[in-house]
Amino acid sequence: MGVAAWGPSRAAAFAQAALGVFALIVRPDEVEARERREVRAQGDTPETLLVNWINECLYVHEIEGFVVRRIEVTAIDERLVHGVLAGEEIDRGRHQPGTVVKAATLHQVEVTERASGCRVSVIVDV
Repeated sequence: MGVAAWGPSRAAAFAQAALGVFALIVRPDEVEARERREVRAQGDTPETLLVNWINECLYVHEIEGFVVRRIEVTAIDERLVHGVLAGEEIDRGRHQPGTVVKAATLHQVEVTERASGCRVSVIVDV
């Protein structure tokens, strides 16, 4: 299963890609932005940076049972991404569970940047 996302910048595309992965788990419109979690990742290439970013976001979900309404990337450069997840702890009574996403992989990941914006795609293990 995979996610493709785009935005006017790498930061926007990375935020949309992570939100797309979380949307596989629980629909964002079912989640309230009650709490925030900071997430940071590093990578040597844009592709490893994207995979590590998504995996760090998934780590917050797995360890804390945190689901996401929205994501903002607050800082990004060639090797580091930092952002904020807005959401809440999963509530089985309100949140309809979707796909169990284990991790993003480097098998099929792409980051394409142009003057018009950035497009990313990544395959996740389910």
